[in-house]
Amino acid sequence: MTFDRLGPIDTGFLDAECDKNQLNIGALLILEGPPPPFSRLREMVIGKLGLIPRYRQVVRRVPFDLARPVWVDDPRFDIDYHMRVAAVPKPGDMTELRRVVADVMSRRLDQGRPLWELWMVEGLEDDQWALVVKVHHCMADGVGGVELLNLILDPSPDHVAVPSLPWRSRPLPTPFELLTSSLKQAVPSPSRVIRSAKEALADVDELARSLPSLLRVVIPAAPGSLNGPIGPRRRWTTTVVPISEIKKVRSSLGGTFNDVTLAAITRGFRGLLEKRGEPIHRPLRTVVPVSVRARDASGRAVTDGTLENKTAAVFADLPTGVDDPVERLELISKQMSAIKESNDAQGAQSAVSLAKYVPPSMAAAVTSVVRNIPHHNVNTLTTNIPGPQIPLYAVGHPVVSAYPYVPIAMGVRTGVAMLSYNGEVHFGITGDYDNTPDIEIVAEGIHLGMDEMLVAASQA
Repeated sequence: MTFDRLGPIDTGFLDAECDKNQLNIGALLILEGPPPPFSRLREMVIGKLGLIPRYRQVVRRVPFDLARPVWVDDPRFDIDYHMRVAAVPKPGDMTELRRVVADVMSRRLDQGRPLWELWMVEGLEDDQWALVVKVHHCMADGVGGVELLNLILDPSPDHVAVPSLPWRSRPLPTPFELLTSSLKQAVPSPSRVIRSAKEALADVDELARSLPSLLRVVIPAAPGSLNGPIGPRRRWTTTVVPISEIKKVRSSLGGTFNDVTLAAITRGFRGLLEKRGEPIHRPLRTVVPVSVRARDASGRAVTDGTLENKTAAVFADLPTGVDDPVERLELISKQMSAIKESNDAQGAQSAVSLAKYVPPSMAAAVTSVVRNIPHHNVNTLTTNIPGPQIPLYAVGHPVVSAYPYVPIAMGVRTGVAMLSYNGEVHFGITGDYDNTPDIEIVAEGIHLGMDEMLVAASQA
């Protein structure tokens, strides 16, 4: 018997979770029109479950962690456990809706069941309703998460209910079957041994060449309130920027699409530190996840049909001490160009590739220790997820906004995610509940940063 096994990054996300590190990713979708009957939404999801086998599977660990966990069918799968309804209190504005999202995302998913939830939220003003999509990070990365949305939603308002096909779960494997299957896999063929050895040597060589650059992350980042112990609850806020504005800045001042958004985020954190009366002269270090999936002609990461996490990470410094918006953008652009030309991304990818050779029991033991240690070598997380540039629909209702949610963990108190959708970049900003009551300042600063760059662009 063979199984679909979790990748090393997937397993790491599973092991790193605890009460204070809920590793949920997801999105808030705001839709036009009065809410449809919940039964209709339920029917739509049931009809599409056949496209997403993972939504009816659970994680099973191999005895003694001799191999990475596997995905198996859940014999007690119940759609009503995963689909739920909530309502925002009056007046049903974005402030109340964000609180609902933060509350939903603050709760850990039950690892004994399929790792996803879909919440229908009613009571919004302006004749709207919302969907909150929540999946565990071990199931998908940002690109994979967008693929899930594309499967659930429709490219046309002409929704036609797909009849649910008969489904019967395969029998759950016994611990003995999991163990024997893993042992068989652990004894590869001679050709596979040679191929793996060549790949490992290439990864080691790539990692060695990029090691001097990657080791700078060992140096502690700027001290301050952005790092420290976190609790189990989250705050979450949003903002949105038209893609046309980002393109205008890019065409006039230079840099890439991502450089412009990072410059706006830098302005947001500069404003936050100023309001808190903290120094801004030392740059903030951010971790930037980088997809290692195949890319199209424009350099955009594209899905390969798998939901496995396929990301590495690079580290960038956000120049919060720079007041001039043009200089701020130039510094970020030069830095990101240098990172692309260096071996940082390739080295990070090689480190991820080498992780598959670490015994799962050892990796789990290390992760369980590290997850409880606050880290001070990174101040924040910034991730940019390319989304669909066409309108999507749910049971005939257009999705007007799609805001991403990114988790925080291990002493990093604030994270920013960006999701481009239908002509706009939607920002989702996550913060620790106890330590970021002023998280709105980051959202306001992003807008202020864009305004400053637009003024400079018009003058240029």
